[in-house]
Amino acid sequence: MIIKSYEVKKNKSNFEKNNFILLYGENLGLKKDINKFIINEIKQKDNNIEIINLFENEIIDDKEENFINLIYSGSLFSQKKIIIINEATDKIIKKISDIYEKYPKDTLLIFLSGILEKKSKLRDFFEKSKKTICIPCYLDNEKDLALIAQIELKKNNIILSRESINLLIEKSNSDRNNLKNEIEKIKSYSINKKNIELDEIKLLINFSGEYKSDILVNECLSGNVTQYKKILSELYINTVNQILVLRILSSKVHRLLNIKEQKNHSNTLDTLINNSRPLIFWKERPLVKKQLSIWNFKDLKKIIADINDTEFMCKKNPQISNSIFFNFLSEICKKANSFF
Repeated sequence: MIIKSYEVKKNKSNFEKNNFILLYGENLGLKKDINKFIINEIKQKDNNIEIINLFENEIIDDKEENFINLIYSGSLFSQKKIIIINEATDKIIKKISDIYEKYPKDTLLIFLSGILEKKSKLRDFFEKSKKTICIPCYLDNEKDLALIAQIELKKNNIILSRESINLLIEKSNSDRNNLKNEIEKIKSYSINKKNIELDEIKLLINFSGEYKSDILVNECLSGNVTQYKKILSELYINTVNQILVLRILSSKVHRLLNIKEQKNHSNTLDTLINNSRPLIFWKERPLVKKQLSIWNFKDLKKIIADINDTEFMCKKNPQISNSIFFNFLSEICKKANSFF
């Protein structure tokens, strides 16, 4: 059964009837919020619940079937258990299928996963099975993020200009978790000051560093060599958060892949961009249109694989990580530029 993320609160009764729940997608903050909501709903019925957190690799490497015993054995502390499996992938599908055949009554299994393609076995199982719930957690749109920001700021009597809120939203990279983290900084800063100016917000959220990393990635994917080099010169090369930039790159490449998956002969690029979910900020739309014209599906898939390899090589070779990292970005920028 598929439930849209915005329909979760309307379908509370389903979480009592179905013991297998999958939350997947790139929106970490949304997955965190939904996971918390489900647990709180179950606790309202019975507060005496045992909650256990595991990672997929622990289950895959489990030779003694401790995971199976954990599901079907009684709890010393409560009648019902909630087991949360983090970083779930297709590798775990066999174990899930086996457990599903002997459907556990007193154990709720919540699987948290990253982006899953349509052909994913894990996603297919949760979408089509009768007693499962599948909740896609796509990136937040501007309206969602603006509402979250307004609620959080109002609770703390903090006044920001519309321009400041827009900057926070743009900086969040379409993830409410990032937005809430930035608002936490503002809350700490505003103990004795409730009206905060834009320049102060820029300093608080490291505007000159992380924000420019987002622009750097966009210019790189667009093949704008001059702008790419200009932004690069403005960053402190030795303090660039390589993992953050790679995460931003991965997010933007996945967005291009998702848009291309929707393409057919009747769609124009403008239509695809306008219909994209989550919504694309108007300032970014010309660059996204350019990127869609440059990159084909196969090359985008290769970039995703190369991102993983680059991250691994940077971590393995910290002494030369800057060379590995910037060579990788520069190659992408040069390839995009060669399209013209």
